[in-house]
Amino acid sequence: MKLEDLEKNLVAASENGESISPILPEGVKNYLIDIDGTICDDIPNEEPERMATAAIYPDALVTLNKWYDEGHIIFFFTSRTEDHRVITEAWLKFHGFKYHGMVMGKPRGGNYHWIDNHLVKATRYRGKFTDLVDKEVTIQVFDDEHHE
Repeated sequence: MKLEDLEKNLVAASENGESISPILPEGVKNYLIDIDGTICDDIPNEEPERMATAAIYPDALVTLNKWYDEGHIIFFFTSRTEDHRVITEAWLKFHGFKYHGMVMGKPRGGNYHWIDNHLVKATRYRGKFTDLVDKEVTIQVFDDEHHE
């Protein structure tokens, strides 16, 4: 499904009688997927000549395309720069990745802590894409006196 079609399905939301940003329909997820070291060889920005020939992680292709086909939103969120967009899009197309878009220029270095007014779930890639499973872990949150 195209991103434009998914956006038509956003659900209106309100808080205290005021409209707020719409939300995704029940069961639909926004996946933000890293590229280097997650779906292919880990290529540093300083060696862009290697990006065109990066070895693919086949389980990433199968899993991400399955999620796309299930109606989820697939965006690549990469530290590659805008200068790398054309070569990256060509590589993704060559290998058959289905996706809705790509955000370039993610800060480098890892140790990410995403703060958002929407629920955020993070999954660290450790060598293999599979279906996601439920697991209890400890996370850091704001002390906002809400106990959910």
